[in-house]
Amino acid sequence: MSATKNRFFQILTILFLCLGGLAQAEEYAEGGLDMKAPHLFDIPLPGGYSLPFSNSMFMLLLAVIVLAALVKLATRKMSLIPGKAQNFVEMCYEMLYNLLESIIGRRMADKYFWYFGTTFTLIILSNYMGLIPGVGVITYEGTPLLRGANADMNVTMFLGFFFAALWLVWSIREQGLKHFLLHIFGPKGNLTGFIGIVILPLFLFIGVIECVSIAIRPIALGARLYGNIYAGESIIETMAHVATPWLSWLAVLPFLLMELLIGFIQALVFFLLTAIFLKMQVGEDTEHHADEKHGEKDLPAPDHGQTVGARNEHNQ
Repeated sequence: MSATKNRFFQILTILFLCLGGLAQAEEYAEGGLDMKAPHLFDIPLPGGYSLPFSNSMFMLLLAVIVLAALVKLATRKMSLIPGKAQNFVEMCYEMLYNLLESIIGRRMADKYFWYFGTTFTLIILSNYMGLIPGVGVITYEGTPLLRGANADMNVTMFLGFFFAALWLVWSIREQGLKHFLLHIFGPKGNLTGFIGIVILPLFLFIGVIECVSIAIRPIALGARLYGNIYAGESIIETMAHVATPWLSWLAVLPFLLMELLIGFIQALVFFLLTAIFLKMQVGEDTEHHADEKHGEKDLPAPDHGQTVGARNEHNQ
């Protein structure tokens, strides 16, 4: 029975990928993917302004709804002996949490996992939803209704700058404004006296370079994610025109499989880089400060009775 079920899912997966390749080939044969995501309609705002609502924003909204629905369905009946859905969600949570804890430590992982876990799952789900058969073919008033969310630079740049804002708030909260500035501009090491005064301008210059690096990080995060996802879509577009319309799905299929791997890797890269950026700023200083503050409490009290007894046994 188990072998039959596995064979069924294998055939279903192959069929899904073939349909995905056929749909992608049809989509790109009709004109391909533009760099600029077309907006579907405008949302009126107070003051006579309006917010353009693009097809990538619609796909991102769908990803949020799907993610919330999946988690809700998997955890609606929590039990000590979990079912398959609950077990899968718990496994994903545990793997991501353990990975984050290994980078920034348990204390900060407990405080900030909500962001890292949500961002990872939202990015990977958005990447995979862009590969669903029919995405890009369905239109609304002549405009494609759906588009991979991360194939739009507006979405990925928002993710990058949103993290930058959170990083600034978290860094000042963990270190305080004084130690935050000292970490960037202050001298490194125990340099005092004349040497410290002479080298201080050098550290100030290094701090300016660090500020430039910090400003570039959100742009690099957004551009990396967008570039890889959009490049994958462009490769699929190119391969869709290699063969005849009846065989174009076969040319697209290997690259569609590659996009499944790239979608996971890019979500993981975004997760790791954001965690490392936070660790670079506050990780070591925060842990060192906590060790100094609680070091005496963590040391076990000596047991004089056992020490004296062990000494008497040794003398005997």
